[in-house]
Amino acid sequence: MLVVVGAPVAFLMTGGVSARPEPSGLETRVARRLRSLAMPASARLARNPLRPSPELLSQALAHFADHCAVCHGADGSGSTPLGRGLSPRVPDLRGAASQELTDGELFFIIENGVRLTGMPAFGGAGRPEESWKLVHFIRHLPDLTAEELAEVRRLEPRGPGEWRELQEDEDFLRGEPARAGGGHDPHGGAHGGT
Repeated sequence: MLVVVGAPVAFLMTGGVSARPEPSGLETRVARRLRSLAMPASARLARNPLRPSPELLSQALAHFADHCAVCHGADGSGSTPLGRGLSPRVPDLRGAASQELTDGELFFIIENGVRLTGMPAFGGAGRPEESWKLVHFIRHLPDLTAEELAEVRRLEPRGPGEWRELQEDEDFLRGEPARAGGGHDPHGGAHGGT
């Protein structure tokens, strides 16, 4: 009885539900096993109906940049502020644990999300082909070229401060004078004025 009561108390006293500590190997294995058990067998066996092509990968790259890179990183590593802050951590999509999933498993995760993680459900918009394209792109991540990585980074959503900074950099490179009220503010606004 003491173990049954003591284990949860010890767990809570050593960090409890905090997402800060790195999940243990046991925690990671249990989470992956539960995800696998919760996935319908039919999903695991589903085959990608789309054939990869340069055009398809280009479309998937843009979709990945817009929807996935904020957590998974432009390169799929999961090494982003959001990715490192989630528990369980965002997986490295280039690694064996992700690449060994079937196409159907990847599709199911993209479409339905994963409960108790940061992975949202992106399905339901009536466009499953977008998720199947992403499956091909995930398969391609280990072979991502420097040019493709640069394109993902270029297409990632940016806040107003980042757009302003990019514009200032472009103006500087063209030899144009700084704009009034310009300057970088780490809080997203411009110096001066208000």
